Amino acid sequence: MQNDLKLALLRVAAVAMVTAAIAVPAAAQNWPAKTVRIVVPFTPGGSSDIQGRLLSKKFHETLGQPFVVDNRVGASGMIGAELVARAPADGYTVLLTSASLSVNATLFAARTKFDPLRDLVPVTWLSSSPLVVTVHPSVPARSVRELVALAKRSKTGLNGGHNGAGTTSHIALEMLKQMTGINVVAIAYKGGGHGTTAILGGEVDFTFSTLTTIKQHLDNGKLRGLAVTTRNPSSVYPQLPTMLSMYADFESDNWFGLFLPAKTPRDIVTRLNGVTVDALKSPDIRDFIAREGGEPVGSTPEELGNHLASEIARYAKVIKAGKIGVD
Repeated sequence: MQNDLKLALLRVAAVAMVTAAIAVPAAAQNWPAKTVRIVVPFTPGGSSDIQGRLLSKKFHETLGQPFVVDNRVGASGMIGAELVARAPADGYTVLLTSASLSVNATLFAARTKFDPLRDLVPVTWLSSSPLVVTVHPSVPARSVRELVALAKRSKTGLNGGHNGAGTTSHIALEMLKQMTGINVVAIAYKGGGHGTTAILGGEVDFTFSTLTTIKQHLDNGKLRGLAVTTRNPSSVYPQLPTMLSMYADFESDNWFGLFLPAKTPRDIVTRLNGVTVDALKSPDIRDFIAREGGEPVGSTPEELGNHLASEIARYAKVIKAGKIGVD
């Protein structure tokens, strides 16, 4: 009797395992069967938010279910990211975030209870946008090399502005200090708009600025661009050299990407990747990204995962060497 009971239990367990194995692909095949939430961990109206809303419209048209943007602001994007990392891995909660994830993985490591590399699965790298090394016209430097030489000759050093502690703008400024040994007084501003006002007024000598915030001022000659921080030159300002061409491993990319909770079925990841890559080819999304000074990417999940890992490692070295922290 006991043996018969054990045999029956084993059969039930085996059937349950087979059923579960079949259920996952079936669920993935039917995805999405209801509304999908796209968590954007930043305020409405910014580049992440607008990309999310443009994509949600395309996803609805392609997949037939509503995609709704949910702005979850806080901790430089980490509150929204953790929300997604803790969500069910069923494809109904998506994260659209920025390069801040790769910086904050180190900055907020003691405060957050998730690991972006372990608890999120990459879907696709959406777009890439450079920072621009920007100087006030009164600064007698027409190249980064000349700027560095000027800083080394100065007894007091130069004033460098950035968009706030832990931003890619801040980390890029710290990278320049560490790679060149120059003396820079780093001055933090509350976002790119305030930083642009400061350099226009001559409060700081140079900044690492997001292209969108300073483009009109570069075009009208009120500011001067010296270089871009992305691996490849900017299509908007192809004449500007890359920082990477001057300093090994100097790369800071204001990228945007889509992620899902870890353990999301691979079929769902693949399907969302495919519709996203197609959506990035649409004129309205490409035009928006171009207006933001960026380039559409549309990578494989593996390419985004590798990029995130390399970004986290690069920024971690800079943050630890510069003893950078957040309040």
